[in-house]
Amino acid sequence: MTHPPAVCEKAQRLERLLLRIEAGEPSDQVCVDLDLNVEKEDVPKLQAKYEAGGRTWEALIDGRYGHPQKAHSALREWMYERKQEDESLTARELAEAIAERFQVELSIGHINYLLRKVGLTRPAGRPRRRKEEEAAASTSAAPSDESLDNAGLFFPRRGEARDGRGGGCGNQPGGRRGALSGSEP
Repeated sequence: MTHPPAVCEKAQRLERLLLRIEAGEPSDQVCVDLDLNVEKEDVPKLQAKYEAGGRTWEALIDGRYGHPQKAHSALREWMYERKQEDESLTARELAEAIAERFQVELSIGHINYLLRKVGLTRPAGRPRRRKEEEAAASTSAAPSDESLDNAGLFFPRRGEARDGRGGGCGNQPGGRRGALSGSEP
C-alpha cells in the first residue's frame, strides 16, 4: 500500500528517534532535533512496535490518516446558527437542509453528536406538550358521569365478586394456602 509522503517521513523520523535513543542520546533533545512530539511513556510502545515489525520504519506508520472530513467548519457554523435560530429543528430536518445546501450526507447520529458538543441539543426525554395541545387535552379528557357509573361492572369493589372458590389470601376458606396445605379443620 502506498502512503502519503508526510506519513512516510514521520515514520522515518520516528525510526531515527528510536535509533538515537538506543545510542544513548536523551529523548527530550532528540525529539526537539527531529521536530517530534513523543512523550517518554510512549517510547517503549514505539520500540515494541518497531521490534515486532522487523526493525523497519514501515512498522511505525500510523494506521489511520487522511480520512475526509464531511462536516467542515463552514457547514458546522451554518448548522449551529440554524439551530440557535430555531431550537425546534430536529436532526433529521437539519440533515435534509445540509444535504440540500452543501450536498453532504450526514447521519442523524453525527449531527446530534456535533450539536451535543456545543450544547445545542434538545432536552432528554419526551418533548413537552405545547400549551394549545395541553388545553385541548384537558377539556377532552374530563371523565363523564356515565362512564363512572358503569365502572363497578368491570372493577368490582372488595368482596363483591368473591364466590368462595379461590382467589383469596392467607388461610381463609377457599384461599390458596388453605387448599394446598392439606390440613382440613
